[in-house]
Amino acid sequence: MNKSIDNKQIEKISKALGDPYRIKIMQAVKEEKDWLQCQAITQMFNLAQSTISHHINQLVDADLLHAEKDGRHARYKINKEVFGDYASYLSDFSKK
Repeated sequence: MNKSIDNKQIEKISKALGDPYRIKIMQAVKEEKDWLQCQAITQMFNLAQSTISHHINQLVDADLLHAEKDGRHARYKINKEVFGDYASYLSDFSKK
């Protein structure tokens, strides 16, 4: 088992990725070279801004996204280290 990520974090990440909108948000953020503005994410979906914020907060809370304030706005990018640890944890199941 990957020692750099604990079971509690695995559970939190798995729950965060258990929603199709959150997966789509992660895909959109991944497509950006650098940071993706929250406003751009909101425009991609036919959802209330509060719903988008809830989904983003779940991803940030699971440490899958880095969040940065940019004045009155927020922007996001993938936390590659945590995502890599999670992927490594999952790949351990295919070994042996």
